[in-house]
Amino acid sequence: MAEVLKLTILTPDREFYEGEVLEVTTESIQGNITILQGHMPLITTLRCADTRIVEKSGKELKAFTSNGILEVKNNQLKILCDVCEWPEEIDLKRAEEAKESAEQRLAHKDGIDVKRAQLALNRALARINLLK
Repeated sequence: MAEVLKLTILTPDREFYEGEVLEVTTESIQGNITILQGHMPLITTLRCADTRIVEKSGKELKAFTSNGILEVKNNQLKILCDVCEWPEEIDLKRAEEAKESAEQRLAHKDGIDVKRAQLALNRALARINLLK
């Protein structure tokens, strides 16, 4: 039997996921990262991403995770993020509208918070990509 990790994903609103998994792939600020059993201790900052979870049974799950923090220690993986959603929880129309709004704000940069608009665009794109 394959070795497993204990995964916990928490948001301010809920415990999104808890269980034994074979691997988790997401995106840190340094790029894509896959965590397997036996990974060295690590704390890193996460970007908005499509996060892939392979459960102990081999079943693959995908979720949108927002900016957050990932910690690995002693085969326990914790992800703390502002928002985490399963694909069926994502409103595609709303995500597309958020994308268009952010793009418009970025095109007309006068008097806007550019970093905030870019983050909104990144969140919208990650949600849209998860549904494709």
